[in-house]
Amino acid sequence: MQETTLVLDKPEQLKALGHPLRVRVLEMLGQEGDWQLTNRELAQRLGVDPGHLHFHVRMLLKAGLIELADANNRGREKPYRAVAKVFRIAPELLAAGGASDIQAAMIDQVQRAHGLYSADGTFRSAQLEVKLTIDDALELTSKFLEEARKREDDDADKIVLTMFAHPPANKD
Repeated sequence: MQETTLVLDKPEQLKALGHPLRVRVLEMLGQEGDWQLTNRELAQRLGVDPGHLHFHVRMLLKAGLIELADANNRGREKPYRAVAKVFRIAPELLAAGGASDIQAAMIDQVQRAHGLYSADGTFRSAQLEVKLTIDDALELTSKFLEEARKREDDDADKIVLTMFAHPPANKD
């Protein structure tokens, strides 16, 4: 049974999310409630070699981010599902700098999406410099994401919301 939210509190969980292909697998498995896909089905949908993907699926399984969907299924191809719809990083891991792998994967996804969708106008971005504490910024981010989750519309196309909060890179 899929949980709503899983708090990632182990470094190996973040490490498992440190590769863009593993993030895409998790997104694919989390699309439709309790959706189940085999390694071969995932590979086909993602356009990658099943043998190559198997390594990444096993890493997600070992980290506890996905699970076997049907323990009674004894066939060669076993279906997997995401253990949660939403994954959050524990504050203590963020404070220890453990999120660099997932941040790199997020940046990679943003760059890929920009390349794919900027020409047709479906890639949108915004940036704002504002004077807030980082705690206030994180609180606002959490509230925004919760509100976005509440407003989900099954008839709408899926979009990705990626948010970062950081001091300016140039210290003017």
